[in-house]
Amino acid sequence: MKAAVYYENGGPEVLKYEDMPDPQCHPKGVVIAVEAIAIEGGDTLSRWRGQLVTKPHIVGYQASGTIVEVGSEVTHLKVGQRVATLMAHGSHASMRAVAARNCWPVPDGFDMKKAAAIPVTFGTADDCLFEFGRLKKGETVLIQAGASGVGVAAIQLAKRAGAGLILATASSDERLEKLKRLGLDHGINYTRDDVVKEVMRLTDNKGADVIVDSVGGPTLQGSINSLAYRGRVSMVGAAGREPMVVDVGSLMGGNRTLSGVFLGAEIGTDRVHDNVQRLIDDAAKGELEVVIDRVFPLSEAAAAHAYIESRAAVGRVVMVP
Repeated sequence: MKAAVYYENGGPEVLKYEDMPDPQCHPKGVVIAVEAIAIEGGDTLSRWRGQLVTKPHIVGYQASGTIVEVGSEVTHLKVGQRVATLMAHGSHASMRAVAARNCWPVPDGFDMKKAAAIPVTFGTADDCLFEFGRLKKGETVLIQAGASGVGVAAIQLAKRAGAGLILATASSDERLEKLKRLGLDHGINYTRDDVVKEVMRLTDNKGADVIVDSVGGPTLQGSINSLAYRGRVSMVGAAGREPMVVDVGSLMGGNRTLSGVFLGAEIGTDRVHDNVQRLIDDAAKGELEVVIDRVFPLSEAAAAHAYIESRAAVGRVVMVP
């Protein structure tokens, strides 16, 4: 098979397009012929500083494809079935071995590029808003990095749930403008405006009830400072790649809550598995939109990772073998 691999951590330039042995099918797993690879922010973080559990290493969480082999202990999946998959690594390849538990059937006719981008992205956004953020109808939501994959998903999910006011940050007015059709009420350009001051201005000094923060670093303290009384921050990821140093005392005065969210910690549960399937089915019915900014060939994985890190994308960047 062909794969994008690397031998050491570093920038996008460490990715090489090479021949690799075909994966072996585990008795409790399947092998898929990959049709689409959705690049996650976590994939770029892993490439930059994550552990190389294999060498050369094939990075990547999400890929969709058609099952070409089924393990001897798997009874609910079959050869020829289209699935979205999620594993700790291995997506950046033309074939992939994956645990059957981490496969979700894709409805007939649904775009496999879009299907690849749902499990982590929409599953994480849903958990941030509802499982940990406890969003209620009419509440105000702030989404840091609104143009990211998780951000685009969170805007739609918050809108669908009846959020009263949806705010989001991004690096340019142009990117924010593209989010309005998805349900964004007000955008905040963090390169120009003070986010905390803008949140308070737009909420009559009440603050946001639920905040989704995938950036971390100094942005996380800004999220805490933007909270309303009894507000909740769901911290998911560290896209900013800077240390997360916060004043936990700033949570107390307003009875505020900071929750760390990692979908992978519960990916094996029925709750998360069923939730991801529901989100895939909703997207296939047109109730949610999977926004794909650009599609690259797998052979240009280095360029795809560089494009993501340029912070120009709105939504997900996808590769095809």
